[in-house]
Amino acid sequence: MNLRFKPGLLVVLLVFPAVLGAQADDLLTRIWAGVQQAQNEVTTGCGTVTETRTSRLMVKPLVFHGKFCAQGTSMFTLEYFEPNPIRIRFNGDYLNVMTPGGKTEVLEIGSGVRRAQSSFSKENSIGNLKKNFDITVKEDGRDYEMRFVPRTEAFRHRLNYLVVKLGKRDFLPRSLEVDGKSGVNSVFAIDVAQVNVKLPADMFEVIKPK
Repeated sequence: MNLRFKPGLLVVLLVFPAVLGAQADDLLTRIWAGVQQAQNEVTTGCGTVTETRTSRLMVKPLVFHGKFCAQGTSMFTLEYFEPNPIRIRFNGDYLNVMTPGGKTEVLEIGSGVRRAQSSFSKENSIGNLKKNFDITVKEDGRDYEMRFVPRTEAFRHRLNYLVVKLGKRDFLPRSLEVDGKSGVNSVFAIDVAQVNVKLPADMFEVIKPK
């Protein structure tokens, strides 16, 4: 069973936490304020993730279990330990995907991440989100649920929709659903277990192109 990690997914994970909730109604305003406060208060986070992947071509869902740590929006590590081990590290400019047998794929995606983050920065977020997505928000038990449906071809050719759930108490991510044009749907259940812990520098070390 082969797990293929797509860099575009990492861009989504790094960009959208910084832009949630940029419209004028009361609920979105409340979420926007909460997310900004959480970003100011939480510098690092670690926890577990369970990805459930489905598609029309799969007889049954594939379920992947792993753990992650992040520092800001420029350093990220994700390790799946079952069903097959795989390690993913992102640091500044470079993404490493390490698979069994010692093979490491090195990708330069930093400029794409920064360009996307700049497009959806605080100053530009409201206009650009409205331009690129139809956004609906609702309260779902202990969570806020935000659904993004692409309006422009820049996103629509890859993405059917994106659903983000945030905890009402701390505004930290609870789940992320990505439904792609490829026919693959991935739901990431996220449990942030530790925040603001000191992380070793080598946790985010990456191999760079020679």
